[in-house]
Amino acid sequence: MEKHEDVLVALRQIIRAIDLHSRQLSKASGLTGPQLLLLQTIREHGDITMRKLAQATHMSQATATTIIDRLEQKLLVRRERSQTDKRKVYAVLTEDGITKLKSAPRPLQESFIQRFQALEDWEQNLLLSSVQRVSSMMNANDLDVAPLLQVGSLLRE
Repeated sequence: MEKHEDVLVALRQIIRAIDLHSRQLSKASGLTGPQLLLLQTIREHGDITMRKLAQATHMSQATATTIIDRLEQKLLVRRERSQTDKRKVYAVLTEDGITKLKSAPRPLQESFIQRFQALEDWEQNLLLSSVQRVSSMMNANDLDVAPLLQVGSLLRE
C-alpha cells in the first residue's frame, strides 16, 4: 500500500471510531455527543446564559439553542429568566438531567485528551502540526467546529 493510502486508511479508522462511539453513546444514554457536551458544560458552569454556553462549547448560539430546545423537551434542562436582568435567560439542569449525566458514558474525546496530554510536548506538537496539515490539505481548516468527536450534524438526534 502507498503512503497516501495508509493516511487515508488511518483517517477512515478515526472516522469509524468516532461513528461507533457516537452510536454507543446514543444507544446507552439516548443523548447525542453535542447534547452530552451541553449538559456537562451546564454542570461545570452552573446556571449559564445561552451565549456563554455557546462560547464555552465552541458552537454557534443558534446551534446551542436548538440543542437546548431538545434537551428541554426531554426534561433534562429548563430555562430560567434572570431575576435581576429579565433579558438574560439561563440554562439550568433538572434533577433528571443530573441523573442522566451520572449514568452517561464518557465522550470519546475525554480518553483521547488523557492520552494526548500524557505525551511529551514535542510529540503533541508533531501530532498537532500533522493533523492541521491534513485538515488544510482537505480544505477543511476554515470550517468552524467544536472540539467534539461526533460524526454528522450537531443537531442530529
